[in-house]
Amino acid sequence: MLKSWETLKQKLIFETPIFQLWRWVRRSPVSGIEGEFYTLDTPDWVNVIALTPADEVVLINQFRHGTGEITLEIPGGLVDPGEEPAESAARELLEETGFKGDAPNFLGTVTPNPAIQDNRCHTFLIRNAEEVQEKELEQYEEIEVVIEPLESMPELITSGKIHHALVVAGFHYLQLSQMS
Repeated sequence: MLKSWETLKQKLIFETPIFQLWRWVRRSPVSGIEGEFYTLDTPDWVNVIALTPADEVVLINQFRHGTGEITLEIPGGLVDPGEEPAESAARELLEETGFKGDAPNFLGTVTPNPAIQDNRCHTFLIRNAEEVQEKELEQYEEIEVVIEPLESMPELITSGKIHHALVVAGFHYLQLSQMS
């Protein structure tokens, strides 16, 4: 039976407002080999599939520094300290789009990159989303709201117009929820 590696040393290398970089020295319980590993400690994230009363999806265009491009996504962000993921989902939708709807309905959770990250991304569905206020963007956020029919999501994903892995996973959870 596979066992967890033993931690021999750990050290905080670098800290930012959104993650901590850790260095680990661990030993394999099988081979005894020791290795050095690096991980990112970051808060959990949320993603929101918001549907209007007409079954349209509230999407956002946003510049992403990692890829250096504008991506078509669903609203989302960090779970703030002391906040439940469902609260974060409703808050992020309102802040990024100005839309509000029914109570968030949990769809599923994924681990974005368990090789180097310790966090989870929780996806929620919010129905009956309607624009109720102006966006309340953070200092470095520049977001354009885009409304698309729900039935166009498969084509937007397969064509590569939506290519953010966590967004694709969110729509997969939505599809699974509609099958049960």
